[in-house]
Formats: sequence, C-alpha cells, structure tokens
Amino acid sequence: MNRKLIIVFAFLCCFVFSFAQERNDIMQQSATYEWPKDQLVKDKLDQWQDKKFGMIIHWGLYAIPGIIESWSICSEDWIERDSTVSYENYKKWYWDFSKQFNPTKFNPEQWSAAGKNAGMKYLVFTTKHHDGFAMFDTKQSDFSIAKGPFASNPKADVAKYVFDAFRKDGFMIGAYFSKPDWHSQYYWWQKYATADRNNNYDIRKYPWRWNKFKDFTYNQISELMNNYGTVDILWLDGGWVRPLETVNEEVLSWGANIPKWSQDIDMPKIAAMARKAQPGLLMVDRTVHGPFENYQTPEQRIPEKQLDYPWESCMTLGGAWGFVPNDQYKSSTEVVHKLVEIVAKGGSLLLGVGPKPDGTLPEQVTHQLNEIGKWTSKNGKAIYGTRITKYYNDGQTWFTQSKDAKKIFAIYCLKPNESVPTNLKWKGNTPKKGSDIRLLSTGKKIKWQNVNGEIIVSLPKIEQTAALAFEFTAP
Repeated sequence: MNRKLIIVFAFLCCFVFSFAQERNDIMQQSATYEWPKDQLVKDKLDQWQDKKFGMIIHWGLYAIPGIIESWSICSEDWIERDSTVSYENYKKWYWDFSKQFNPTKFNPEQWSAAGKNAGMKYLVFTTKHHDGFAMFDTKQSDFSIAKGPFASNPKADVAKYVFDAFRKDGFMIGAYFSKPDWHSQYYWWQKYATADRNNNYDIRKYPWRWNKFKDFTYNQISELMNNYGTVDILWLDGGWVRPLETVNEEVLSWGANIPKWSQDIDMPKIAAMARKAQPGLLMVDRTVHGPFENYQTPEQRIPEKQLDYPWESCMTLGGAWGFVPNDQYKSSTEVVHKLVEIVAKGGSLLLGVGPKPDGTLPEQVTHQLNEIGKWTSKNGKAIYGTRITKYYNDGQTWFTQSKDAKKIFAIYCLKPNESVPTNLKWKGNTPKKGSDIRLLSTGKKIKWQNVNGEIIVSLPKIEQTAALAFEFTAP
C-alpha cells in the first residue's frame, strides 16, 4: 500500500471518527445493580468511592495514525472507510502498525504526574483493546508491544511501568481489558468474514474453538492479576461478550449487534482466579449486570438523577479516547463542573486521555490537567471522601456531605463568562444554627443568614474560578 494511500486513510479515519455523536460503540448503562457480598470487595468499593476522580488511558496501535481505537477494523454500518480499498487490505494495514510501534519517549512518570497534578486518585490503563494488541508482555500471543520494535527497550513490558509509576504516586490501579479480541483466530476466525463486533463463527457448531478462546482470555487475565503487583480494579469492556441468558431488552436495543449465541467466557472462574491473586478486587464487567459489575460505567454522559449505588461516568477530555491530532479538549471549567455534578449525584469521574505514539502526553493535555488541579487542590474537601445528600441540587449549586454526615458542602458552579457574585442563595441544606460557613479556597468564614429557609451568603472579593465551594456543619 503506497504512502499516499496511507495518508488518505489516516485523514479519513481521523475526520470520520473524531465525532463521538456519530459513533455506535457506546453501550448503555445497566438498568439494575447487585451489591457485592464479599466483605473484602465491599471494603475496596468503599475505598474506591472515596477517590471520585480517575484517569483512563487509551494507548495502542491506533495512536500511530491517530484514529479511533480499534473500531475502524470492525465491519458495521456506522463505520466508514475508503471505498476503493478492500476490507482485508485495510485490516492488514492496521495490523501492520504493530511492526512500527516504537515509543522511545515512553514516559509513564509524566502521565502519573499530570494525573496527580489534576487531583486524580485512580488509574484505569488499557492493557488490551478490542483489536487484540496487548500493551503488556503476554505469553499467550506475539501480538504485543513487547514483541515488536520496542522489544529491546528496558520498559518493553509497558503495563508494568505504567502501574509502577501510578502506584508510586498513590493511585488505585485498574487494568482495562477487552473481552473480545478481534486479532485472535479463536474470536474472529479467518475461515469466515467478520460481519460485526461479535465472534464470527457459530460457537454451538465449534465449541472446541470457543473453549480455546476462553482459555486464552483466562490466561491473559491471569498474567495481569499475578505478574503486575497490586491491582485494585479489573475493568472489562466489550459487553456483548456475555452469557445468552443475560441478554434482555436493554441488550436487544443494540440492534444488529446483539449476540447471536452465548458468548460465555465463564466469569465465575475468571473472578475466582483474579480474586485469589488480588483479594477484594473490584470487577467491572461493563453493562453485564450482576455479581461481576461492582460499579456501573455510563459512558460520555451523566445520569439525569442521583443514584444510590456505585457508578462512574467515563468521559474523554477531548473528542476521542486515544490520541488524535488537533483534538479539541474540554476546558478545565467544564471538567470541574462535570466532576461536581457527578459527585453530587453519587458517582466518580473517569477522564480519558491518550498519549502520543512516542509515549508522551500531548502538551495541551498536561496543561488542561494542571488547570483542573488548580481547583481540586483548593476545593477537594468537597469532593474526595464525600457521599450523597438527600437534597443534592438547587440550580447552579450542588451538595455533598462528609462520610460521617457531620459536614455539608455546597458547590456553586459559575456559568461561562459569569463573574463571581457578591451574594449567593440556595435552598435545601441549612447550616446548624449559630455555626460557621467557610469558603474552602481560602478557609475564611463567610457571612450568612437564613431568610425563610433560604440561605444567603455574602462574598468578599474573590478571584475568578470555575466553582465556589463552601463547608458548614449539618443541623
């Protein structure tokens, strides 16, 4: 394939796939939640709910041409490719990036420092996406970062060094792992065409082949659970890989992408192995409700109402999960506002960034994360370690409370171009009579009064900010 065609491919893919609203890979949040029974898992879940703000990192072959992660090699109606090139040639072009991936500036310490500066407390790193390219030194396949041109680098086992860097900075560690593997002959068998995201052969007709895939998946997850130090979260993507009995109306709404047969990979066996290696491990089998979805993960959206069970919104800082040239990033104010709303509704924000092909974060990403950190460093008390309140919202003001319910936090999110007001009002959460209200960013007491159940605070001159956070004693 000539150089000109490669450039055209990269341009077309970048153009088409940078628009999240046109994508059809976003699966719906589960409709029900099942609390875990294992006390160690409950304890870990409580620890995770204290963190509130995390970083998810998508980094793989797709970073080289700067296109959507994995999906361009999937054959579904919503995906567009150059019509003059055959599908098989396109897949070969994509797979061949494994022969070029040589991130000689790989710098996980930079990633961790940027996350820490932003106020992030946990990590989810993509050890393998749907395309099957492993970002760790798996013994189950040669299709990994540790087997190509990066193999001679001391940090060739990328996941190890990512986890080590973030662990050193105090992050909870999460391993993203794709249940489907489009590169595996046990999932997409070359005997048949690849019609869509599902496995492309009848499992009922070839059970031995599916058993091979189950072994392959189990063994790769076992490597991650046993060879990479303490792991707190196993974040499993690809919810269409599920037992047939879990297919309900929600799954049927996916249309042509529903499983044709049971794609059961034996989650009980995987969970038992994983939790033996990592006691208390949080399992996040996304969109497959039940005992292995310890918290829910609505994608690129915030639930309309407060939820009283564990969840996180996974969102991108830019328009794409991975690195895309000239991506458009959310402002620090927008991210702070989303974080505040999510936490007030009972969730956590998992913010997605994508390193460049050389292994460093784009400069604008580190800048935006640093700007976010300017707010979280002064107002984090209203975010971290908090829990929901009954009255959680009044207009632009959101509320959280301390775990012991003794303190309430009110967070006023300023609209774009809105100056810091001299007075604020809210209803729904009244300070204890005679107690103080303090502005978290300065620690100073603020004058306040209760007028017929409406709290009115008078503000001194304050520098412009994304949101104002207040602390007061609960009645």
